[in-house]
Amino acid sequence: MSWKRVCSVSDVASNSLKQFDVDGVRVLIANLGEEFKAYPPLCPHMEESLEESGICEDGLMTCSKHLWQWDMRTGEMRGEAEKPLLLYEVKQEGDDVLVNIEKELEYEYDEETEDDDDSFWD
Repeated sequence: MSWKRVCSVSDVASNSLKQFDVDGVRVLIANLGEEFKAYPPLCPHMEESLEESGICEDGLMTCSKHLWQWDMRTGEMRGEAEKPLLLYEVKQEGDDVLVNIEKELEYEYDEETEDDDDSFWD
């Protein structure tokens, strides 16, 4: 195990997300009010930055880009999501948030085709 200090508890406001770089690994920290969680920083759907498009409310994360949702405590899919949210192991020691980073967690993305364009108007 390789526990790394990511931030102070005061660095991430309650019910919000903030991205950090830990030894070259980008980690998204979520403050759920009573606990912290850590995830890869990109949505498992289309590599959207969850720091910018992620909304966390009542333990549920929603990517505002395509409305995929997950249980923030378990990573389980909710609603239209088709892939679970990956989680790093997290612990709090005093005012520090630490994440167990053995290796960078990454999603496998489908290759885009010309038909996958997000634009309805070409």
